[in-house]
Amino acid sequence: MVFSTPILAPDLIRRRLGKLAAHIVVALIALVVIGGATRVMEAGLACPDWPLCFGSFFPLGEMNAKVFLEWFHRLDAFFIGIAITLQLIFSLIYRSVLPRWLPWMNLIILLLVVFQGVLGALTVINLLPSTVVIGHLFLALTLVALMSGLSQRLLLSNGTNSPFWWKFCSGGSLLLIISQSLLGSRMATTWSAQKCIANGADCYWLASHKVSSIPIAFSIVIFVGTSLLLGGWFRSQWPLLLSLLFFLIMQISLGLLSVHLSLDEPFVRVFHQLFASLLVASLAALSCRTPPTFSSSSQCLAVEDSSLEVCHG
Repeated sequence: MVFSTPILAPDLIRRRLGKLAAHIVVALIALVVIGGATRVMEAGLACPDWPLCFGSFFPLGEMNAKVFLEWFHRLDAFFIGIAITLQLIFSLIYRSVLPRWLPWMNLIILLLVVFQGVLGALTVINLLPSTVVIGHLFLALTLVALMSGLSQRLLLSNGTNSPFWWKFCSGGSLLLIISQSLLGSRMATTWSAQKCIANGADCYWLASHKVSSIPIAFSIVIFVGTSLLLGGWFRSQWPLLLSLLFFLIMQISLGLLSVHLSLDEPFVRVFHQLFASLLVASLAALSCRTPPTFSSSSQCLAVEDSSLEVCHG
């Protein structure tokens, strides 16, 4: 008796890999938020060694809130590495029915994850140097953006190229948000914000962070407003566009609240990092969306089915 291996349809393979990528986006955002909580709670050196924690995989005898944050941060990164490795393997197995760029993109993402792990080790070994911490955050946000865009490319049907203004506004806003997050990380790792609020010294980074938020807010508002006013396919992206506007409002509000509270409320600062990550994921998803080539009736069904796939899981 001969058993034949079932052959999956190309669209089904793409959709399953796209859903896996969307789940990885959620895990990456969680990783950024847990990393932010680890920094805010000053738990970055709670585990004095790497990759183990107090010489074991699960340091039960040493466990407390700070150790748990650092340990769970590493655990999440470990499972993300496994998931991305599996995605690379499946993209190689089904490469004949998938886009040629997909295995290469997955390989690049996996290499970035490995490099991210190296930077994580350096933050512990070198006792949290500011430049390494900033680089660690930059890679994390880059991974969020790449994986979010990848999930959209896999989940949505192939379409025509989106217009230049769409790519420019979404991509430009994405770069501005990442730059703003790195500026905030620089401010946090040098304790300049606390110094400025406490005694008015070293206020350059805090002032820069405030001023740079204005053009970023305007760029996102203009992008969302233009998309909704133009109608058609652009307006059909309204669930993610309005979510983007909500994330922006929350991000600004939490930033102002954090300063008002003299940076003494860690949960406010952690949620500030969360909405920055959500902005990155949303802008990357929108920048990679393209108008479909099929009929308008089919287009409405596709948009309804996949407009929130970036939040799948």
